[in-house]
Amino acid sequence: MGTTETCDIAIIGAGPSGAVSAALLAEKGWSVRVFERQHFPRFSIGESMLCQTMQLLEDVGLYEDIAAAGFQYKDGAAFAWGDRYTDIYFPNKSAPGQGTTFQVRREIFDDVLIGAARKRGAQVSFGDSVIAFSSDAAGAVLTVRDERGAEKEVRARFCLDGSGFGRILPRLLNLEQSSTFDKRRSVFRHVYDHADNTSFDRNKILVTINPDAPQIWYWMIPLADGLTSVGVVGPDADIEAAGANAEERLDTLLPRAALMHRVLAKAESARPAGEIIGFSANVKSLSGPSYALLGNAAEFLDPVFSSGVTIAMKSAVLAAGLVDRQLRGEAVDWETEFAAELKVGVEAFRACVAAWYDGSLQRIIFDRPMEDAKMTAYLTSVLAGYAWDKSNPFVREPTRTLRLIHGFCAQE
Repeated sequence: MGTTETCDIAIIGAGPSGAVSAALLAEKGWSVRVFERQHFPRFSIGESMLCQTMQLLEDVGLYEDIAAAGFQYKDGAAFAWGDRYTDIYFPNKSAPGQGTTFQVRREIFDDVLIGAARKRGAQVSFGDSVIAFSSDAAGAVLTVRDERGAEKEVRARFCLDGSGFGRILPRLLNLEQSSTFDKRRSVFRHVYDHADNTSFDRNKILVTINPDAPQIWYWMIPLADGLTSVGVVGPDADIEAAGANAEERLDTLLPRAALMHRVLAKAESARPAGEIIGFSANVKSLSGPSYALLGNAAEFLDPVFSSGVTIAMKSAVLAAGLVDRQLRGEAVDWETEFAAELKVGVEAFRACVAAWYDGSLQRIIFDRPMEDAKMTAYLTSVLAGYAWDKSNPFVREPTRTLRLIHGFCAQE
């Protein structure tokens, strides 16, 4: 072992949750160290942002950094199913807060956020991997290895894991737990869209349901500078069977998304196809002695409603406030103030994901059986990311409310 370093807060990962928590805690005057395995900017999938994400960024003073980056404006989501088409306009939501957002290139978005954290005083090192961890009530000890193989010990009063799909602490501490969702596979690529088809609104993500197999769905996310992110998600076995590799699977499946296929008729590949298998994940606990898990490091539901970054940022804001209080000597109940509070929004999104895959939310979106315009606004709010608004029945009792609304579909 080489040197030993100390800090108030060690953060694993420089993605959105790590960057936001680092910015907030550094601004409070704490010494913050961020350890990131990769070098930024780096490609990441997950380009569709929700309005709640922008509101959280505005609340913590980081929105202007993102707004100045020139990303594609987004005001809603469009849905296609065979020859049926509908859309949801986010400003028609019930919750207060920002009603529009952006569709972003994540390599730029993430780089802007961690850059803002550095400006606020966080120390960030790239090419550093956390390979061992222990903690108790007095603090945390991390073993960090750089790209040359040199190791050092980092002693922190608290550690936050924002490592995303790397899930560093869940793996090191044996916290991983099987997801309640079926195993699914996502294949995707970026294309230069060369789109001159006016039948689609670039200000919206397009979600398409496979007309032959509703468990399979597609995304099309127009980005700035003529780029578009395209992908398909479905049961692992079904996607795997569509081709020998990610490129073949996409090429086989995309023609079934008729509107998307027409819009992208002149598209050419901007980067090779990639895939993620079995992305849904869960953990036994969100916190322990002197550590807490943020965003995807704790749980990832499904890409269908673009909830990942919103949940990540909500967890970062909640955790940063609690760490600040704890290090100042206040008593903090991590189960009640962090896990239970974060769970409110996670469970609202979880119910929507489950209802999407059992087909009931697909019917609700296309049939719009809610006679009360306020109920439509409530659903719009959740799909815009406002999943912690407890005045919303889709948040308070998401499964029951979705079943009730779906019942109106059955009556029609």
